[in-house]
Amino acid sequence: MAKASARRTAGGEQRTGTQGPATREGEGARFHGLLVLLFAVSGCSALVYEIVWFQLLELVVGSSAISLGILLAVYMGGMCLGSLLLARVARDRWHPLRVYAFLELGIGLLALVALFEVPLIGGLYTGAGAHGLWSVLLRASIAGFCLLPPTILMGATLPGVARWVESTPQGMGWVGFLYGGNVAGAVVGCLLAGFYLLRVHDMVTATLVAVLMNVLVGVVALRLAGHRAGRAATPAAAPP
Repeated sequence: MAKASARRTAGGEQRTGTQGPATREGEGARFHGLLVLLFAVSGCSALVYEIVWFQLLELVVGSSAISLGILLAVYMGGMCLGSLLLARVARDRWHPLRVYAFLELGIGLLALVALFEVPLIGGLYTGAGAHGLWSVLLRASIAGFCLLPPTILMGATLPGVARWVESTPQGMGWVGFLYGGNVAGAVVGCLLAGFYLLRVHDMVTATLVAVLMNVLVGVVALRLAGHRAGRAATPAAAPP
């Protein structure tokens, strides 16, 4: 009878410690839902930066259509470079969530540097007195030097996390949700920066708020990476 009781106890422990498919799918859905929220916050901070940088460049190199075009070209070009370069730089042994966390922390740091760097380097443009083509090239050089580093890191965030999601229909569905969350956060960032942060406060405050968003996302992603460090990438639960 003692042996039977031991077997029942062992069996009970095994049943208690074993998770069924429904439980694993529930955990996967919560995990990927949290990632969507993180990407929404990340998109919000990115658009706050873009509007702040346009204000900075407007004070330094003017507010013409050419200046706006240069900003958009540098911003979108940097994101494109980041998405292309990540696969060449990141190693398979690096945890995707940890890579994402350091990317977010790096974005915040470089954006803070750009806040003070753009006015300093912008003095080269005002002092050079360039006109015509040389003026355009000089403005593009200033914008590229100051803004390409953070935008490259921005472009690498989605490919970095996408490495954690399996190449299944369900997994690709969650990648779409991540991108959608990022876009939704970008819309909120535009409204937040244009109608509150820059209207009520100033560029320094707006930048600091966006930096805090990056730090928050980075810290949460690091905790998630530590929590799931020993687990292989499981198939993503089907999005709702």
